[in-house]
Amino acid sequence: MGAKTFTMSQQTYTATNIFSFIKRALKGDAHMDYTTGSIRTAVFMLAIPMIIEMSMESVFALVDLFFVGHLHNSQHTLQTVSLTESVLSIIYAVAIGISMAATAVVARRIGEKNPDAAATAGVQAIWLSLAITAIISIAGFIYAADILRLMGAEGETISVGVTYTRIMMGGSLVIMLLFLINGIFRGAGDASMAMRSLMIANGCNIVLCPLLINGLGPIPAFGLTGAAMATTIGRGIGVCYQLYHLFDGKGVIKIHRKNVHLELPIIKSIINIASPATFQFLIGSGSWIVMARLVAETGHSVASAGYQTAIRVVIFFILPAWGMSNAAATLVGQNLGAKQPERAAESVLKTAKYNAIFMGLVSLIFLFGAYPIIGIFTNDEAVKDVAVQALRIIAAGYIFYGIGMVMANAFNGAGDTWTPTWINLVCFWAFQIPLAYLLAEYFAFGPTGVFIAIPVAETVITIAAFILFKRGKWKTVSV
Repeated sequence: MGAKTFTMSQQTYTATNIFSFIKRALKGDAHMDYTTGSIRTAVFMLAIPMIIEMSMESVFALVDLFFVGHLHNSQHTLQTVSLTESVLSIIYAVAIGISMAATAVVARRIGEKNPDAAATAGVQAIWLSLAITAIISIAGFIYAADILRLMGAEGETISVGVTYTRIMMGGSLVIMLLFLINGIFRGAGDASMAMRSLMIANGCNIVLCPLLINGLGPIPAFGLTGAAMATTIGRGIGVCYQLYHLFDGKGVIKIHRKNVHLELPIIKSIINIASPATFQFLIGSGSWIVMARLVAETGHSVASAGYQTAIRVVIFFILPAWGMSNAAATLVGQNLGAKQPERAAESVLKTAKYNAIFMGLVSLIFLFGAYPIIGIFTNDEAVKDVAVQALRIIAAGYIFYGIGMVMANAFNGAGDTWTPTWINLVCFWAFQIPLAYLLAEYFAFGPTGVFIAIPVAETVITIAAFILFKRGKWKTVSV
């Protein structure tokens, strides 16, 4: 009896400790030193808020998908949202590339115990992103209809969705800043601040989306356009919160007037890291656009809507895993800055282990619960059938996704952005796309062939990344 009582007490004590630890991670400890102490603690202190942060980013897409999927002509509205999101993935690629560079440089300076230099580096990344986004926003706003046409949208889809695409492309500045500034916070180890900014942005979007889509009282129903308005406004509010804490916060990173002036050598260093990092994600995003077009050509609007619905659900679970992999980037950067490459390597392997476990559980959920999950987002049975098939096939490679994204972010966190770029180029464009085309067109599998090519290619990417990670050249990169 005594032993049993002791065991139960121990379990209660452990559960209390876990709850306390999660609460501590969510609250954040901006001044925690991630270059000393338990690696497991460091991983979870960063990973817990980062997982929630990335979950919040994926909620943006799912909220739009939910409300838009229940509008009239849902095939066309869903296709508009999905095709626009595919093009926006190029902007996400640029934003992630610059934010990854900012994370790498800021993390190194923090590891070197130089927060003032970290703040200056963060500001230079912001200047760079503002210049790039101005060009993208103007071009996207003007050529919105042409973008949809280029993506293979049907005439009615373009008529219904051009205003939605114009707002989303024109508002790309807030997308860029939301990603970038969170990258600065993550590099500094202040993951909870990044999490809170996404929670605020999402909260606003969740309230505004049904309000602006369906209307209420004096507020007119904007329909599909309302979804774009809600998302852009929500992200804008999140950016305002970020900027407030960058300039008036109490974290490790605080921007003063002396940090704001242009530092061309730092900007050049950020460009040297961000260019291949951006190219790295553009390669991946570009391949997804090709895959989306291939599905639309072989299966038309029903298959396209089903595929894009499935991809949205996939992203909802991939982004939390990406959040955990972001912990590896921060730990690699800070530990290399502190001249501890072996601790950096151990941090990556532990993070990969935890991510593989998480993604394995998700794959089981998708294999057995695909139909009710997809049913949340569309009432169209034909679209639903395609989405369920896509979801189950893609989920077959989830464990490899989890490991591969940790390896990629380890390289990026070290400033070695070329290695994952070459991996993506070869595996996506020289392997995945030809395989998808072969299966879809030559063997007449149609959209199913495209679905199969995805987990096969991701498995190859993971194997290549792990081999190159073990060689250890990333440990010698200077930023």
